[in-house]
Amino acid sequence: MSLVDFKLNGASVQAREGESILKAAQRHGVDIPHLCFKDGLRADGNCRACVVEIEGERTLAPSCCRNVTTGMDVRSQSERALKSQKLVLEMLLSDMPDRGYKWNDNDKDDAGTGSAVRPESVGQHGDLSDWVARMNVTVRPELKALRRAQPKADVSRPGWHDESHPAMVVNLDACIQCTRCVRACREVQVNDVIGYARRGAHSEIVFDLNDAMGDSTCVACGECVQACPTGALMPKTLIGSQRVDKTVDSVCPFCGVGCLVSYKVRNNRIVGVDGRDGPANQSRLCVKGRFGFDYAHHPHRLTKPLIRRADVPKDTMVSRDPADWASVFREASWDEALDLAGGQLKQLRDRFGVKSLAGFGSAKGSNEEAYLFQKLVRTGFGSNNVDHCTRLCHASSVAALLEGVGSGSVSNQVNDVDHAELVLVIGCNPSGNHPVAATWIKNAVKRGLKIVTADPRGTDLGKHAWRSLQFKADTDVALINAMIHTIIEEGLTDPAFIAARVSNFEAVRDGVQGFSPEAMAPVCGVPAATIREVARAYAAAKAAMIFWGMGISQHVHGTDNVRSLIALCMVAGQIGKPGSGLHPLRGQNNVQGASDAGLIPMMFPNYQRVTDPAAHQWFEDFWNTKLDDQPGYTVVEIMRKVLAPESDPHKVRGMYIMGENPAMSDPDLNHTRRALSSLSHLVVQDIFMTETAWLADVVLPATAWPEKTGSVSNTDRMVQLGRQAIDPPGDARPDLWIIQQIAKRMGLDWNYAGEHDGVAAVYEEMRQAMHAAIGGITWKRLQIEGSVTYPCLSADDPGQPTVFTDHFPTSDGRAHLVPTALVLANEKPDEAYPLVLITGRQLEHWHTGSMTRRSKVLDALEPVATASVNGRELERLGIQAGDLVALRSRRGAVKVCLRRDDGTPDGTVFMPFAYRESAANLLTNPALDPIGKIPEFKYCAVCIEPIRQTGNPTI
Repeated sequence: MSLVDFKLNGASVQAREGESILKAAQRHGVDIPHLCFKDGLRADGNCRACVVEIEGERTLAPSCCRNVTTGMDVRSQSERALKSQKLVLEMLLSDMPDRGYKWNDNDKDDAGTGSAVRPESVGQHGDLSDWVARMNVTVRPELKALRRAQPKADVSRPGWHDESHPAMVVNLDACIQCTRCVRACREVQVNDVIGYARRGAHSEIVFDLNDAMGDSTCVACGECVQACPTGALMPKTLIGSQRVDKTVDSVCPFCGVGCLVSYKVRNNRIVGVDGRDGPANQSRLCVKGRFGFDYAHHPHRLTKPLIRRADVPKDTMVSRDPADWASVFREASWDEALDLAGGQLKQLRDRFGVKSLAGFGSAKGSNEEAYLFQKLVRTGFGSNNVDHCTRLCHASSVAALLEGVGSGSVSNQVNDVDHAELVLVIGCNPSGNHPVAATWIKNAVKRGLKIVTADPRGTDLGKHAWRSLQFKADTDVALINAMIHTIIEEGLTDPAFIAARVSNFEAVRDGVQGFSPEAMAPVCGVPAATIREVARAYAAAKAAMIFWGMGISQHVHGTDNVRSLIALCMVAGQIGKPGSGLHPLRGQNNVQGASDAGLIPMMFPNYQRVTDPAAHQWFEDFWNTKLDDQPGYTVVEIMRKVLAPESDPHKVRGMYIMGENPAMSDPDLNHTRRALSSLSHLVVQDIFMTETAWLADVVLPATAWPEKTGSVSNTDRMVQLGRQAIDPPGDARPDLWIIQQIAKRMGLDWNYAGEHDGVAAVYEEMRQAMHAAIGGITWKRLQIEGSVTYPCLSADDPGQPTVFTDHFPTSDGRAHLVPTALVLANEKPDEAYPLVLITGRQLEHWHTGSMTRRSKVLDALEPVATASVNGRELERLGIQAGDLVALRSRRGAVKVCLRRDDGTPDGTVFMPFAYRESAANLLTNPALDPIGKIPEFKYCAVCIEPIRQTGNPTI
């Protein structure tokens, strides 16, 4: 990077080429007032608080948007510059309301005493109060009187003071029209909700077409409130006082993007969340990350160990009032509960053998918890019957990636879209499921990226797409293989890459001969010309990436879907370089890390197969324990083994479930709930009385994410540190401590000493077991850096954001392609069940809803279970949006309100799965992909029956 010599307040200094005066001054320790400028936003130069004097120029220049040039002589503290800076601050402050939303209990004057970098001290008008105090500005009475005599707008109109949104408030009386919020909404998050309307004295900030914020299309990412310098936009939880006891750096507990956050804590309660400048989010958050924090303080939190009452037999009733736990359970001491939990599991193991027990770990917890849990099952239970929710989301992706490229991780990180010419987003809706990741894609589109969306449903990202391929559900392979056919037939392959780095190309070439776009167009519903156009653009791009989600993986042919994507990538040579590669977007905050740590039945940590003699021997030596050398059962298989006949030697009789909720997340819930209720002994460890917990014999109260310290690994392969921000309620205990107590009662002699129940000791043991991935990321390094990308093999290794640059971690270093054929869904619509049900997530809720439905803001935004169909289906059915209907499959039925969504194709229903009162998985099909053992959540046959005032069908 070249440097530019210039003078700043008489001193000779240097700026980086293209650097603004403001940023260069900050680097040299010179603060210049600024209000419209904020790191991460495009400089606008409209507040004029940052003006400086430049030798030889007649007018003062805004330092935020004026770049340094060689020989420039800048004076930010000259009499003229200071006078102008102070005048701007004085005029803005004189126009502020007497009492603003940012009022601080400790700051009762207009000037304020806060600091822009210390949220506990921010004054009444935020950054403005801070600069006023630092510049020693006072407002002349005559100026304030003059400004008060000339109101800037009709402050009595509804939009001026707007409290219509569940999370945020608007006070335009405190707005200085800096347009930070406009730029944050339009250019950072690319939501295009906030605008700047009218002219002159009547100009103001508006939402959509001057709608109330709560009635607008706002997605509540909160980027505007984080950007606002005066409190004109504020989170409701911080109105009245900005005082906090501490801020604690951590990681968002929701999706796999891994946004870094700062918790604001007052009186042991989280009162606000800000985005931190982390590598995955650069201070951005979504509605869940910013406003979904209060679940940790919900009155439903479990605070005492519970044991099932002797007079309450098990049943499958899981829709009970969580506050009425005493009707089923009694409180117990930790010793009693742990003795019963561990003692009964040990008895079942000793009586019926090691295959009689199973454990479900959690991707909502830390790497350390995942590692220790799978170690407990393998060394204490004695088998590999351990799994977690990756089986229900990306098991087929992992299976195909391990087979094809030797690694289950992503090849390139999300923000690598900056280096791509084209991105294929297939079977996922990042705007709803991975909102911050979606912002990077939308930002890149504004810079010229071509985005292709491919999904049976129209997605929010589609409006930014160059081409949208709305293919028929269940025809993924037809579409992808037609693209491969085009690339091969038209000579668009990368022959050098194939020759050097790919095996079995000929089999794929032969396998796609019958998949011409013309033959597949009627199958998948996408015109042949469009398929060819997209295939050509993908192959011809200098760099192209593929993102996919559970729309690809959750099928009986999910592994084949991913095999086809791998083949598409390889025949075009689109991997191993910036802006290219394969990226399955991870669903939960630690799906990647939990899988890496071995929380799957056929793999030890770091994806070492339990059937590999060398790996098996290494772990036997490492853990000093005899280990099972056969793969365990997966999530759905375990439920089947629970209901196996007594004569089955592998019948599962006892389970330990940590942080998972299979009574909501598994397919065919009637079957799952029947299985869980029939267990001889079920131990559930969680923070709420989940649907699964109602079926338990012992319930152990655990800690929520903000109450623990530990590492997680995001979808980008970043190992990131979350720090404890608050104390757990009542007698709830850390998950890591509980696992160790169960292990003790299973006869294991573990000793993980140290702070936070030995988290550092567990991490360092895990690091040894995963040395080929995280060997260079010590606990000490993680504490210092907070986020490190793996593979990272040594202390001075910065990590490798792009992998497979010259070889694949397979047996021969080459990618192994597998040809695929059309495989139909396990069941098809018929006369009785004419519609296809697709399940998925929605922006405001996550997983089974046990956390997000207990957040006031998130539940207020989406309080009711809905099923979406298009307007044509509504007309055909003779019903209207908002009507209550029965949605039925061959396995069950639910009552749900209909919502109109014209992005949902004909003959299709979309339904979120986070609502316990209308659990979508009562309907879904438990049929499994034979390789990934993942259920077919994304396709089952259903019908819709109107519910009338009389004669309602029995649900």
